Amino acid sequence: MNNDSSVAALADALRHDVRRLSPGERLPSSRALVDRHRVSPVTVSRALGLLAAEGLVVTRPGSGAFAADRPAAAVSEPADLSWQAVTLGDRSVDSAGVSWLLTPAPDGVVALSGGYLHPTLQPVRALATAAARAARRPDAWEMPRLGGMPELRAWFARAAGPAAAPADVLITSGGQQSLTTVLRALLAPGAPVLVESPTYLGVLAVARASGLHPVPVPVDGDGVRPDLLAEAFAMSGARAFYCQPAFQNPTGAVLSAERREKVLDVARAAGAFVIEDDFARHLGITASPPPPLIAQDAEGRVVHIASLTKATAPSLRVAAVIARGPVAERIRATQLVEEFFPARPLQETLLELVSSPGWPRHLRAVRAALRSRRDAALSALARELPELRVAAPDGGLHLWARLPDGVDDTALAEAALRAGVLVSAGRPFFPAEAHAPHLRISYGTAASEPELAEGVRRLAAVLRS
Repeated sequence: MNNDSSVAALADALRHDVRRLSPGERLPSSRALVDRHRVSPVTVSRALGLLAAEGLVVTRPGSGAFAADRPAAAVSEPADLSWQAVTLGDRSVDSAGVSWLLTPAPDGVVALSGGYLHPTLQPVRALATAAARAARRPDAWEMPRLGGMPELRAWFARAAGPAAAPADVLITSGGQQSLTTVLRALLAPGAPVLVESPTYLGVLAVARASGLHPVPVPVDGDGVRPDLLAEAFAMSGARAFYCQPAFQNPTGAVLSAERREKVLDVARAAGAFVIEDDFARHLGITASPPPPLIAQDAEGRVVHIASLTKATAPSLRVAAVIARGPVAERIRATQLVEEFFPARPLQETLLELVSSPGWPRHLRAVRAALRSRRDAALSALARELPELRVAAPDGGLHLWARLPDGVDDTALAEAALRAGVLVSAGRPFFPAEAHAPHLRISYGTAASEPELAEGVRRLAAVLRS
C-alpha cells in the first residue's frame, strides 16, 4: 500500500472512532495507533493532521489528540444551486480523460496506466538533498528573475543544442502549463491546431479548453506522415502543428530522420509553427533519440517544450519553452499575465539536481529499469495475449496495443479495472474517431516485473471473457 493510501485508510478508521467519542475525550496515543494499525509514525501524524484540518480533532503538543466540539447539525434544507447551470452555460473544460490518467490505482489494483515513473524509480533521495540545499539559500524565497534563473536557462539551452541560446529559454511551471501558455499565445479561440492522431490527452484537453479545434494528422511507426500533414494544413488553414518527435505518447514512435526535414518543409510552406513536446528525451531504452527538431530549425519555426518531470517525479513542476523572434515575446507576455513566474525553490531544486554527479547515474538507472520492465511486459503479452499487435518502443513509458476488431476498448478498460488492473482505453487519445481499438499499457508505472506479468494475466482473463 502506498503512503497516501495508508494515510487515507487510517484517517477513515479514525473518523469512525472519533464519532464515538465525546467532545474533549482523548484519542489513543500515537504509539498505540502505530501498534494497532501497523503503520508508521509519519502515517499517524499525517492522518491526525487531516482530521485536524477537517475540524474533527484538536491536537495539543505534549498532550495528544482530542475529539473536537461538534457544531450543531443544520436543520435547514440544502441550498438550491441549480441556478448556476443556466449562468454557466455549455461546458468548455472537460477533464475526464486527464483525471483518469492522474487518479491513483485503488489498493490491490495493478497500475498499468499513468504518465510518471513508479516511486521506486524516482530520484527521491537526490530530490530531497537538492531541495534542502535550495531551501537553505538566503534568497531562495525571493522573486526569481523573470524568464527564469539564468543558470537553469543556460542548462536547458545546452540540452536543446547549439541553435538555442539562454536568452531564448523561458522557465515554466511544468510541461502541461507550457502547453497552455504556448497554445494561448500562438492561436486565438476558434482557430484550428493540427495534432498527431493518436496524441497526448493533455494537449487535447488544453486545446479544447482554450476554444481551439484539434485537427488530426495520422501517425505510424515512423511518426507523423508528412503527406497527410501537408493536406491537413491546406484543408484547415491551421498555423500550428503539435507533435512529440521522441517516443510519442501513446504510440512510442520516433519521428524518422527522413521525415524530420519534411515536417519542417511542410510547416515552412504553410507559414506555420511546429510545437515540439520533448517530454521523453531522457527515457530512451535502446538508444538516445535524435536531436530535437529545434536543433535543425534556423527560422524560429519550432517552439520547443522541454520537461524533466517524466524522468524525475510528478511534483517537480518545472519545464522550459524555447522560442526565437516575436513569438518568444508573445509567449513570455502570456506566461507573465497568467502565472507571473514559476516558484523559485522548485527552479533552485531542479538546478541542484541536474548539476549533481548523481543526475547521469539516475538516468542510466531509469533506462535500465525501463528496458527490463518493457521486455517483461512484451513477454507477458506474447504469452498471455498473442492476438494483440504490439510494437517494441525504443523508449518512453508505454506500449500501444492493437486490439482485435470489434472489441470496445473503453468497456474493456472499465472491466479490467474491476478485475484488478488499470489500463487506458485508446479511444480518448484520438482527436476524432479512432480507426481501430487500442489499449495503452504503461510499463513505467508498475512496481516490478512480476507485477507487470500479473497485470497482463488479469487483462487477458478479462479480454477472453
